[in-house]
Amino acid sequence: MPHLKSFYLADVKPLLKMNDAAQKILVAPLNWGLGHATRCIPIIRALQTCGYTPILASDGQALALLKKEFPELTTLELPSYDIEYARDGAEFKWKMIKNLPRMVDAIRLEKKMVRQWVKDHGLSGIISDNRPGVFSKKIPSVFITHQLRVLSGNTTWISSKLHQHIIKKFEECWVPDFESSHNLSGKLGHLKNPDDKIKYIGPLSRFEKKTEPIQYDLMVLLSGPEPQRGMLEERLRTQIDRYNGRVIFICGRVEEKQKITEVDGITYYNFMTSSELEKAFNQSAFVLARSGYTTLMDLVKLDKKAFFIPTPGQYEQEYLAKRMRKNGWFLSAKQDEFRFSDLTQGQLHQPPKLVEEPVHWKNLFCLFEQ
Repeated sequence: MPHLKSFYLADVKPLLKMNDAAQKILVAPLNWGLGHATRCIPIIRALQTCGYTPILASDGQALALLKKEFPELTTLELPSYDIEYARDGAEFKWKMIKNLPRMVDAIRLEKKMVRQWVKDHGLSGIISDNRPGVFSKKIPSVFITHQLRVLSGNTTWISSKLHQHIIKKFEECWVPDFESSHNLSGKLGHLKNPDDKIKYIGPLSRFEKKTEPIQYDLMVLLSGPEPQRGMLEERLRTQIDRYNGRVIFICGRVEEKQKITEVDGITYYNFMTSSELEKAFNQSAFVLARSGYTTLMDLVKLDKKAFFIPTPGQYEQEYLAKRMRKNGWFLSAKQDEFRFSDLTQGQLHQPPKLVEEPVHWKNLFCLFEQ
């Protein structure tokens, strides 16, 4: 199996600023599950290390997560896109089309809010993770995405063109993947003739691989918008008594207080902080999760075996699960067909090995020194 080059966060020496006040950079991830927010965590840490002051903006559970991770930083609330999943995966695309008018209104409102924030907070730059309205012509603005091509079935051509049109408004587009043919995102993050503003920065993960004694045979990690997150949790809870092993079950509900319960030898958490989740990953022999791109980056970084259950109707996750299976890295099953007995076969597969190299954050952040 070929080795893949990785550009994960390494030690970064603080930059010397010409002025005494640290430059303020707005970091705004999309609230669609927790993946966009969690993959921004290493970027926020790098900004702090390099002497910048991040200001965080999002909504819903993504904003709640960032507040818990960075209680010392200023947080701002953006309007919600009100992204909803259909209960039936086959209706996913039409549900999204139905929600478009509300999303467009939210994008218009966030554009207006960002224009005011640039003035009120004296922003020097913007890093937007898949939020089209978080953009300014007055300061350098970066768009983060692993989807240069947006899969949507027979409408992929138009959804991809629309997304590429959004990207063109930004000064740079950072793709958290490898530029080479040995990559994680496949056709999602690679075009035949990419724009010059596209920069491949390597996969992003907030976690580090550590040597820990294995405490759990299985770690269940749920994420994503409702109702599909809750539907999967309910399905797994009804079957998990058939699994013979020690289980830690993270439900993926970011609430005000952490709740820990023990049921029939299974440890349930409503949510975990990054440090807690890193420890749980390292102490688990096997992982069951959605096939979201951020989860994929985390698993590869931590060199963990896993089994995927893609969100029904979400073309991106279904594509990634299929691609991982084809490459022999991870197995997967449809949500309504999954059985815990499937995990036995999944444990025979190995994630891809990575050759680690540091992200050159100083070079990337030079954009904000203009």
